[in-house]
Amino acid sequence: MAGRLPARDRVIVLFGLMATAALAWSYVLYMGWGMAHMDEGAAMAVMPRMTNWHVVDLLLVLTMWAIMMAAMMLPSIVPMVLSFASLSNRRRAQRLPYVPTSVFVLGYLAVWAGFSLCATLAQWGLLEARLVTPMMVSATPLLAGALLIIAGVFQFTPLKHACLAKCASPLGFLLTEWRDGTVGAWIMGVRHGAYCVGCCALLMTLLFAFGVMNVLWVAALSAYVLLEKMLPHARSFRFMGGALLICWGVAVAAGI
Repeated sequence: MAGRLPARDRVIVLFGLMATAALAWSYVLYMGWGMAHMDEGAAMAVMPRMTNWHVVDLLLVLTMWAIMMAAMMLPSIVPMVLSFASLSNRRRAQRLPYVPTSVFVLGYLAVWAGFSLCATLAQWGLLEARLVTPMMVSATPLLAGALLIIAGVFQFTPLKHACLAKCASPLGFLLTEWRDGTVGAWIMGVRHGAYCVGCCALLMTLLFAFGVMNVLWVAALSAYVLLEKMLPHARSFRFMGGALLICWGVAVAAGI
């Protein structure tokens, strides 16, 4: 389906996605550098306080999570967005209702913004309970190990398989979920985002284990999500990832 999209439109869609992802990654890299160089104060204007958060601090953390999720997830939805743009272009040529692809993407990002709100509140609670440090890293190996084990076990569940199947099959998703109009495109984006959150949310909680702004960990999770959606033998890859996470979690919890 994506192959029928005119070259000019394809370039526009890819440029929009990659430019947005690049800006988001620039922010993530800057925040990661700021966390590593707190003494220089370079990122203090856009970073929350270490303890005793107020409304402004919560908003800063919410912004951080939302931009980080955009950076991590936008590359993985390129096939879906290209397929949506191709189908919308075909409908336009047939004088059928169509909408800009951006509406679909915004609906998708809105769901991850909702996840970001939940992650912000979770981080606040963990910080207040002293389960994560002010540097946004797990304060106890038991928490880190538990998060790794739970994420690993989830890789083997039917829910993971069902959500990943929707994320990894653009054509199947669009044929079964298509809705006309701007509201319809928004709903499709939201539904696709919901499947992606269902597929990846527990993986994202691993950021609490090794550092919310640990850029290497953020990049590793991004690469894993991308490969999980695009590899032809994703089932085996998913199972191997789950087994690795479980073993890693046991080792971390045991202090090995």
